[in-house]
Amino acid sequence: MSSSATGLPLSGMRIIAVEHYGAGPYGTGFLADLGADLIKVENRQTGGDVSRSVGPHYLGDLDSQFFQAFNRNKRSLSLDLKHPGGRAVFHRLVATSNGLLNNLRGDQPKKLGLRHQDLAEYNPAIVCAHVSAYGNHGERAGWPGYDFLMQAEAGFLHLSGEPDGPPARMGLSIVDYMTGVTSSLALLAGINQAKETGQGRDLEVSLYDVAMHQLSYPGVWYLNEGDVTERAPRSGHPFIVPSQLYRSQDGWIFIMAQTQKFWEALCDKIDQPDWKTDPRFLDYEGRFAHRDDLTLMLDAVLIKRPIAEWLAHFAGEVPAGPVNDMAQALDNPYFRDRGGVQDVNHPDRPDFKMINNPIRMDQPIPARPAPKLGADSEDILSELGYSSDDIAKLRTNNAI
Repeated sequence: MSSSATGLPLSGMRIIAVEHYGAGPYGTGFLADLGADLIKVENRQTGGDVSRSVGPHYLGDLDSQFFQAFNRNKRSLSLDLKHPGGRAVFHRLVATSNGLLNNLRGDQPKKLGLRHQDLAEYNPAIVCAHVSAYGNHGERAGWPGYDFLMQAEAGFLHLSGEPDGPPARMGLSIVDYMTGVTSSLALLAGINQAKETGQGRDLEVSLYDVAMHQLSYPGVWYLNEGDVTERAPRSGHPFIVPSQLYRSQDGWIFIMAQTQKFWEALCDKIDQPDWKTDPRFLDYEGRFAHRDDLTLMLDAVLIKRPIAEWLAHFAGEVPAGPVNDMAQALDNPYFRDRGGVQDVNHPDRPDFKMINNPIRMDQPIPARPAPKLGADSEDILSELGYSSDDIAKLRTNNAI
């Protein structure tokens, strides 16, 4: 384990990750950033994590910038889990670890022996988190699946976009990311319990279940009242008004007067105090019923000044924000001042930059680039007690 992890919250914890692409690596990325010894098991014969080859931007052979985004601060162990020698290495690694996370198809953990019942003889306290598209049980256990499919089936596309437009997905793979975070939370909870009881367990998280869980309060409205939430114009909140896009002099501004206090503050800041006593806008129900009228009235006021002036005017009193493109978001001086960009000394690009972990502490997040395929194999195997001759034989036999 790198000495840079010393003093971090998860220092001393070892996690094995049999992972690829997005959801699993995103979630375990938090564990690695927070100091866990995150050992990424990859099969050299198949090219390792498929995301190593996802373009269009690369840093070297089997080292895409996509891969770097999800695998900072991890170690790579090349290992064939179907090879007897590879299985023996894996079992010895399990004996030294606190947790195991995989994000394979739901029927794969059983086939590869990644469940707690398969590994308990080597480490009864091992906690096994299984991340899949549709779960590890049921008729869809063997189905492949991806973020955008979940957004479609769980109703996200139906809720996104303008009311008269086609269904629209969210611009980022939010289900993958939420599933990754959820799985890492589950794994840490299981490890916390295992430290007390000495007994590990299996934990299951699926893209589908997480996507459905994100329906949150609109889902509760439907389950109890039969209320099917529909799209609101200008990306508006389904009930609270004003909470949507409005026109300014030079583009769109998003205003969120989520409480009565902020509604009244908005009226004062735009010099419309009479709106506070207008019978149409006295409460949430009234503003919701007269959303269209209020939209036109706010447009007529806000269009008189540019976004920057409104934001300076509202600062700290009315929740408002600009609608940035990605370049504007990443070049924002406030983001840079918050330490949002991390400099990573990658061997193929010393000036490589990444988005920093959002957790802020009294020490920096380690800045080790994602590993080359199998780069840490010899170190890890030596830690497990394998000699140089043992390692050479494993390599000759294609077990590693």
